[in-house]
Amino acid sequence: MKLARPDIRHPRIVLAGCPALPEGDGDDAELVGALRERGLHARWLSWDDQETLSADLVILRATWDYIDRLDEFLAWTTRVRNLLNPPAVVGWNTDKRYLADLADAGVPTVPSSFFAPGERVRVPKGEVVVKPSIGAGSVGAQRFTDAQAAREHAAALQDAGKTVLIQPYDARVEDGETALVFLVGEQSHAFTKAAILPPAGQRPVFDPSGTYAEETLTPAEPDFELWDVGHAALEAAAARLNINATDLLYARVDLIGGPDRPVLLELELVEPSLGWRQLDRATRDLAQRKFAIGVQSALDRLGLGPFSHRRP
Repeated sequence: MKLARPDIRHPRIVLAGCPALPEGDGDDAELVGALRERGLHARWLSWDDQETLSADLVILRATWDYIDRLDEFLAWTTRVRNLLNPPAVVGWNTDKRYLADLADAGVPTVPSSFFAPGERVRVPKGEVVVKPSIGAGSVGAQRFTDAQAAREHAAALQDAGKTVLIQPYDARVEDGETALVFLVGEQSHAFTKAAILPPAGQRPVFDPSGTYAEETLTPAEPDFELWDVGHAALEAAAARLNINATDLLYARVDLIGGPDRPVLLELELVEPSLGWRQLDRATRDLAQRKFAIGVQSALDRLGLGPFSHRRP
């Protein structure tokens, strides 16, 4: 029996998790269905599964163990056929030294100092946050009011071969971080993340998988001043990477502060949670449809659209 449309291509799409979360943390559970609504077929695999290498397109979603396997992970990003977001983006964004690039570009950013292994650590006065420059899910991040304790934690990170990031603690984080979600370079939705790091001397509470600190999320409708900073961060990143902001399937810009003086805390371009579950049903459907359309556009751009192998 002949197929009705033998000229239609069905690219193999993978949503990438990690061994502890091979199908993500649940927030992306509806993406397979949203993609199928566009005629796109996707499945979940852990990023280190060999089958990812035969996929036409891999979309990073929950690869949260990369901090412990960074060299292996970055090598893998260049071996898969096509990756969203692209490998060059991932390589730049996995190290929080990107914050210096954004600050240099004029994006209002939390002051950040970096100290490579072997470098003398300088701890500013007051409460500080000390964390590895390559990290995810708040692993290795702690607050300190005692400068000596901060130096000791920094020394332990350096002894483990990690570059240390030290930032002054901004008390406005107690009001929560505002996470701005962009899809295909355009603003989509937002949510608030309650403060993750506990007071000095305590450690964050991690989820059962041990891959990320547990978060409390609530819906948000940020003022335009916050969205302006988000757009500025995205444009600065795109310029730094010599790409268009529309080449980024997804991005999350984490800010602290209100409309009078918002500052960038992080720009997440690798595998950020996109907060789908914080949206009402209708808004979620629209946002996930835009995500799926973004995937479809990327496939067309890569020559993997439904008629890409059709003979003239």
